[in-house]
Amino acid sequence: MAELRVLSALRIEALAVGGRVQVIGMGPQRAADAKLRHADGPVAVAMVGVAGGVAGGLGGGDLVVATELRTVDGRSRTLASAELVAAELERAGCSVRRGPILSVPRFARSEERAALGAEGALATDMESAWLADTLGDTPLVVVRAVADSLTGGPVLGGIRALAALRKVRPALEAWAGAVAPRRVELAAPRSFCAGVERAIEIVERAIDRFGGPVYVRRQIVHNAHVVSALERRGAVFVEELDEVPDGATVVLAAHGVSPEVRGQAGARPDLSVIDATCPLVAKVHHEARRFASQGRRIVLVGHADHEEVIGTMGEVPGAVDLVEGVGDVERLPYGADTPVAYLTQTTLAVDETAAVVAALRERFDTLVGPSANDICYASQNRQDAVRSLAGHCDLVLVVGSANSSNAARLVEVARREGCRAELVEDAGHLDLSWLAGVNTLGISAGASAPEAVVQQLVGALAGLGPNEVVEYRTVEETVRFSLPQQVR
Repeated sequence: MAELRVLSALRIEALAVGGRVQVIGMGPQRAADAKLRHADGPVAVAMVGVAGGVAGGLGGGDLVVATELRTVDGRSRTLASAELVAAELERAGCSVRRGPILSVPRFARSEERAALGAEGALATDMESAWLADTLGDTPLVVVRAVADSLTGGPVLGGIRALAALRKVRPALEAWAGAVAPRRVELAAPRSFCAGVERAIEIVERAIDRFGGPVYVRRQIVHNAHVVSALERRGAVFVEELDEVPDGATVVLAAHGVSPEVRGQAGARPDLSVIDATCPLVAKVHHEARRFASQGRRIVLVGHADHEEVIGTMGEVPGAVDLVEGVGDVERLPYGADTPVAYLTQTTLAVDETAAVVAALRERFDTLVGPSANDICYASQNRQDAVRSLAGHCDLVLVVGSANSSNAARLVEVARREGCRAELVEDAGHLDLSWLAGVNTLGISAGASAPEAVVQQLVGALAGLGPNEVVEYRTVEETVRFSLPQQVR
């Protein structure tokens, strides 16, 4: 934990921020001459004040958190933890923009601002870049409230800007509370598995080959970043096939669908249908049909609302009973001598599923299972990697979307090992209070989470002080799945 030092150019800005603020004076020279008061330990510096907005869409009172400080002579400095602070401010109800702030040697007149914004800056100030030059590696954030924008003058805008600054301090204190040197351990393997890579490539190739839009039934994989990226390329995500227009190309998502959905697609010969079902999910579907043909009741271990489970149960309607935990086994409505087979959702936790299967074996005399473990190799590998970290980390962060089953299971695995663990969509969803007292931080990612989001998180953590980043690899993954004929 570092001591927060808030700096402002003007006393009126300091009064708006509240608490202890060091007033350094206005302009480049005073910023360059600023000296921090002596501290007994680590320090985190926040430059806070008003600014002139030079980008469209900014109004009086909007906050700009600097991702980069620029000068007119071409120098720049990246501020790594900008996203962490911006997200804290948004959670506090502030209107926040992230982007470059251009430090200029004199006040920018209104006729100059549009030209400055054309270079990519959001706002201008007269201190931040020169102050940054004096700080070396000291953690720094810059938060500016827009007082004078392209569409509004400084009087009303200034009042709104000072009101916005009154909300800033709690986020800055949370940031300073997380500033500390720490060890960051990356679990490997993590992020995309072969099935996810295949599904994404199917959609990308379909767009390239057939042109957009290409329709996708449900999320291709359970990750918001993947979905957004594909939407930008020309994918359109729908809930059901009746939303797909005639003559379109449609992709069925990686989690698989029931025969009913395949029948709906087959009834529309005008559609070009590409199946992106993961081959490991398709294996479970085949097993369900095989066991049902033998006259067995099928017990499926999984989560009722998951699309994979819905698809598997649809393969043999009426022949499948779903259990989510050990407690559900005793409630199954048939006797011990009933011929029973079990299957599992591919993204479950290995140890938790093993307990359910053990309860099934104890309950049913002739229980049989799949020829090979249904749980996906990638899910198991990622769980093993997290388990190897959890024993010596203070906290494990798992990157993944809230609807990702395999990411949720990684959190559960870490917690069962006695380690604190949290699921984060990306750096913007990291609650800085989680990092208080954390010396060793573990990071993994669900099989549907992009590695780029992991690296974004690691980069943001670099703004919280010196990090030693190491990777622990438990196994090499070499699995690759072939693509459907339509996109080869």
